[in-house]
Amino acid sequence: MMFQLNKSINQPIKISKKHGVELFLKREDEIHHFISGNKYRKLKYNVEEAKNLKADTLLTFGGAYSNHIAATAFAGKELGFKTIGIIRGDELKDKIKTNATLLFAQACGMQFKFVSREIFREKHTAAFMEALKNEFGEFYHLPEGGTNVLAIKGCEEILTTDDLDFDYVSCAIGTGGTISGIINRSQKNQQILGFPALKGSFLKEDISKFVNKQNWHIFEDYHFGGYAKVNKELVQFVNQFKKDNNIPLDPVYTGKMMFGIFDLLEKDYFKVGSKILAIHTGGLQGIPGMNAVLRKKKMLIID
Repeated sequence: MMFQLNKSINQPIKISKKHGVELFLKREDEIHHFISGNKYRKLKYNVEEAKNLKADTLLTFGGAYSNHIAATAFAGKELGFKTIGIIRGDELKDKIKTNATLLFAQACGMQFKFVSREIFREKHTAAFMEALKNEFGEFYHLPEGGTNVLAIKGCEEILTTDDLDFDYVSCAIGTGGTISGIINRSQKNQQILGFPALKGSFLKEDISKFVNKQNWHIFEDYHFGGYAKVNKELVQFVNQFKKDNNIPLDPVYTGKMMFGIFDLLEKDYFKVGSKILAIHTGGLQGIPGMNAVLRKKKMLIID
């Protein structure tokens, strides 16, 4: 994609010296203001392919606070594509004005189709895709979360030669594309650690389809109840982390990953003398929407 990117720096994170390790956060969230983190990486080669195929429309899927929906909408606006978002939850049709993510995507020109959660589960079927083509005409299909072979190719570019000396590299997991790219680019001596943002052991099988290395492990204990589920403990952690390091974390992905890493530090999981690199995959645009939900529940909000 023809966007000017900022350099992704590895920022040191404050941790107790008692752990005997160093922790850094790769600021992928700062590479672009609107298409930050792994969303840029996943879209890069897909957009190039759409241009090669002379497609004029990008169609994709997502939920109410989807970073991928927002990023696709902005990329389409800037690069001259029509964009269509198939949104999970037909009750959201009348709530666009109160949803920062959908409002942003709509302002970028994205056309929405709201479907029930039951229908949304059929998005992988040939019949559902054929129905969408009958309704909207030809389009370039981007999967939910943007994960496909071209997305993984883009995510392989997250790691650079500056990252060769890290013993551990960790990232949050949604659909598995980002960690697959990181595994493919990793060195033999590096351990890749994944922190799913949602429930389900299916991710191991999904990731295994895209990688041929064994140097990775998934921690399934830090999803806080499932996708977009948070509690007071997580929000307090995210707020304290920002206070200590001047780095905002999103509560859906990176916040859960960093919580997991800090917990593993307390459990002496990492070898003394090792260097840990965590990937900040962006997603900060979803914080206003999350705070709106938290306010309704009269819970602590994210600073």
